[in-house]
Amino acid sequence: MTPQSATLQSVVHQPTQVRRFRIRHTTTYQYNTPIERSFHRLHLRPIYDWKQRALDFQLKIEPLGVGVEYEDAFGNFTTRFEADKPYSEMTIESESTVELLDTDPFAFANLPIRPTFPVSWMPWDYKMLSPYLTPIELPETQLTEIYDYAMSFVERNNNDLMETLFDINLTLFREYQYAPGSTTFTTTPYDVLVNKRGVCQDFANLFICMARLLGLPARYVCGYVYTGNQDDERKAHMADATHAWVQLHIPNVGWKGFDPTNGILPSTEHVRLAVGRHYRDTAPVAGTLYTMAQEFMTTAVEMIDLDKKADKAPQ
Repeated sequence: MTPQSATLQSVVHQPTQVRRFRIRHTTTYQYNTPIERSFHRLHLRPIYDWKQRALDFQLKIEPLGVGVEYEDAFGNFTTRFEADKPYSEMTIESESTVELLDTDPFAFANLPIRPTFPVSWMPWDYKMLSPYLTPIELPETQLTEIYDYAMSFVERNNNDLMETLFDINLTLFREYQYAPGSTTFTTTPYDVLVNKRGVCQDFANLFICMARLLGLPARYVCGYVYTGNQDDERKAHMADATHAWVQLHIPNVGWKGFDPTNGILPSTEHVRLAVGRHYRDTAPVAGTLYTMAQEFMTTAVEMIDLDKKADKAPQ
């Protein structure tokens, strides 16, 4: 008896090439009054998995506090430290080399088993994914309007899940204005829907809310995007800061990234730092001060394509 054979199509493909980046992320805090004590949480070491490898990582903190590194509940590398001596300025600098595996981000769209709406989950799947299925708490009328908006994409794409997601991703890119300074951390997905403007965090939050209302698990991703020659106006604004996009859990596919700010699927230009339910789970730098003071913060991110740099090196 010979064993039966089957043709399998996998969404995990062998990479065609490898791309490496050197990233330096510097955050500086200044205060008008000395801080007696503070507590901080960092997500600065890049994620390490089959698509992204952090080859090295260095973290410098001035003034140096007592800290510990661990894996948080979402699987992110996390550093916590306490500064227990007075200071008026703090600098947090990370430097890492990251290797990205070049795979086809659209490969999953050609799978023979094509999911459609409505999406259903087994009870154990639902239990594991429930933190990513619960939309932000908003008035029912606002959530209903966001749901109706999301359903309009489903209907015009004949309930095809993949085409619906591609459509949403491109629509948020094409029809929403990228407007730095137009929103704050308190801006809701409904505000973004009504005003049709925002920044990467806002577009990610709206996409996440829409997906969850459609029964599709969604999580927030914080990281960096390579801006290249910065001809793209949206990317140019992100050159000195972190970037945000989303990952959706698709049946028979798993977590897949979507970048509505740029209307693309993340591949070898996006470096992931952390994932979570929302921004608060993923913030690169966060902290609590135990002294009343006025804070001034500056952030700078430098991202260098090492392979491009090597290509230009003299022979």
